Amino acid sequence: MIDYRDTHDFSERELERLFLSVEWSSGHFPDKLKIAMQNFSTVYSAWDGEKLIGMICAMDDGIMNAYVHYLLVDPEYHGQTVGRTLVDMMKEHYKEYLRIAVIAYNNEMHFYENCGFKKADDASPMFITSLWT
Repeated sequence: MIDYRDTHDFSERELERLFLSVEWSSGHFPDKLKIAMQNFSTVYSAWDGEKLIGMICAMDDGIMNAYVHYLLVDPEYHGQTVGRTLVDMMKEHYKEYLRIAVIAYNNEMHFYENCGFKKADDASPMFITSLWT
């Protein structure tokens, strides 16, 4: 049974394991991830017992715009609607906002479109980054 929580408190070990399970380079910086989780406006997580198996994190301006920065689910749990449930929780939380934005990798576009997001025709994400994934 998957349990969903509204918390910003995670151990470095939990974050490292989850982020590396999806091969995200930020998992190599669990000390920074722990602080980042404290600083996000909204964080929802999915748990299988005491095992962190998924999360979604967003930043917002308090009234109009929200930006979903992280959505990740342990590959062992893909296909069990964990990601979709987390997105639905975030959409409900920000239902009064005028914009919810996400930067989707190309191979994830279909998932986000199925969740109600639309690709912009006149905009592209841009980054200054030291991360490799």
